[in-house]
Amino acid sequence: MLQDKKYCENCIDSKASIFNLLADDQKQILFNYHSCTSYKKGEIIYKEGDKPSGLICLSKGKVKVIKEGVGGREQIVRMSKPIGFIGYRALFAGDHYISSAVAIEDSQICIIEKDALFNVIRKNGDLALAMLKQLAIELGFSNERTVTLTQKHIRGRLAESLLFLVSTFGYEDDKKTIKVYLSREDIANLSNMTTSNAIRTLSGFAHENVISLDGRKIKILELDRLQKISTLG
Repeated sequence: MLQDKKYCENCIDSKASIFNLLADDQKQILFNYHSCTSYKKGEIIYKEGDKPSGLICLSKGKVKVIKEGVGGREQIVRMSKPIGFIGYRALFAGDHYISSAVAIEDSQICIIEKDALFNVIRKNGDLALAMLKQLAIELGFSNERTVTLTQKHIRGRLAESLLFLVSTFGYEDDKKTIKVYLSREDIANLSNMTTSNAIRTLSGFAHENVISLDGRKIKILELDRLQKISTLG
């Protein structure tokens, strides 16, 4: 990992950041008390059991948040893109991380020191409400994913995961190829299934011309059919 400030402004000064609600003097406090670090693909950003030192913002790249289950099997519980926060539940709960975060491509994160962040939040009600909204959205997503992963059949789970990737990362310029390239193992871990089942189900979708596959690239050919498969479960 390397210290690098090239993308630091993304997290605090970007129009897409919730910190855009702040006055310039409050933004400056966050700038004064933050650090930026670059991670290579596959590097661990934080590990389950670590204690957060501040708010982590993803300024560049893509990250998966994983939870280790029975027998060491991974479950992907979240994915993040810029400008997203990761690990903030533990920060606000005063708790240790209950999951781990791993870069799935070369990424950069910024950490805003806890005390500086909390002092700014105490002085800005709009920022506090925006943080609460972010947490509420995340809680709703987690509830929906719990139902998906426990009640849907394999086809429904995989279809829902592909739709989730589309909604999170969007498409490439062709408006069909999902803008993230995951291994079959990661797709399986996102969908709560074995890698062999993920491979078979993806191949089935491709045979039905719902998607097309080119290595790790997945192109959505029939979005309506994929949504129907997800809905039917």
